Amino acid sequence: MPETGNKLSQILLSPVANKLGNKRLLIVGDGILQTIPFAALPLTSPPTPLVQGEGGNSASTFAGGNEEGQNYQPLIVNHEIVTLPSSSSIYILREQVKGRTPAPKKVAVIADPVFADNDPRFKIASQPKKETETNNLTAMALTRSLEDFIGSSFNRLEATRLEAKAILALVPDNLEQLSLDFDANRETAINPDLSEYQIVHLATHGLLNESQPELSGLVLSLYDETGKETPGFLQLNDIFNLEMPAELVVLSACETGVGEEIRGEGLVSLTRGFMYAGAKRVVVSLWSVADNSTSELMQSYYQKILEKGKNPVESMRETQLEMLSSENWNSPYYWAPFVVQGEWKES
Repeated sequence: MPETGNKLSQILLSPVANKLGNKRLLIVGDGILQTIPFAALPLTSPPTPLVQGEGGNSASTFAGGNEEGQNYQPLIVNHEIVTLPSSSSIYILREQVKGRTPAPKKVAVIADPVFADNDPRFKIASQPKKETETNNLTAMALTRSLEDFIGSSFNRLEATRLEAKAILALVPDNLEQLSLDFDANRETAINPDLSEYQIVHLATHGLLNESQPELSGLVLSLYDETGKETPGFLQLNDIFNLEMPAELVVLSACETGVGEEIRGEGLVSLTRGFMYAGAKRVVVSLWSVADNSTSELMQSYYQKILEKGKNPVESMRETQLEMLSSENWNSPYYWAPFVVQGEWKES
């Protein structure tokens, strides 16, 4: 990682290093650049410590002391970072949110769906046959992309349950919605009631199809509580048709990319879809991370947004710096995949 990171920094950051200062950075990547965790790239020259507000840390606090080397200081130390799927997307986004007032309720969470026929949450003796799960997915217009996924299964994301409850513990009961287990389904995700929430949090797997990005989407519960199969794939065209005027959409534990080695278009397409649906900002993950570390990150992230009133960009940087300075999660593998996409201004 250090050698690769240094090479990338020389190519991507060195030409503009003297212009960066301590500014918030807006990054519009192309092709494979969309998959690079810019937050983790090492600084190419000695930085001027970024002065934070209350409870902040200077850059020197994070120098050394982890597996990346004694002088490793990633870009996130001195910069808040926002990405966009394209330069034109910000214009479209701003047209959509112009004059919009925030939704009346606070947070809706969809987490811990049921993917398997042997899930312990079933309360009936007879279980659906394994092969019908694949047939169910095939029936959901995934024929072309399922070649990559036949025979695979989706692991339960059990830590997202604790993550969801920890997030909503920060929100008054009348301003929240929690959908777990069999309720973490496609019908919940497309329900117009989600438009009443400022933040929509989706903790599930994603299917990212790079050769045909329009076939990308999110996997939600594939069964109801009786064992009956239910359409569980929220495809990209479904997302584009949503009414989701959220200030923030978070896709947590959401990357299951199989197939093409060069990834990016599938993930970018999901971001575009939610922006088109009305989301002002979208948080996504560039690669699959263990759900326990993701849960830690998300709980800290939401605490800053909901309790301290900080904006999503500032909150992500501070959360990533906390993980960088921690004992268990300091590797960029745990904190660097999470990126904020969308509006880069403060509000």
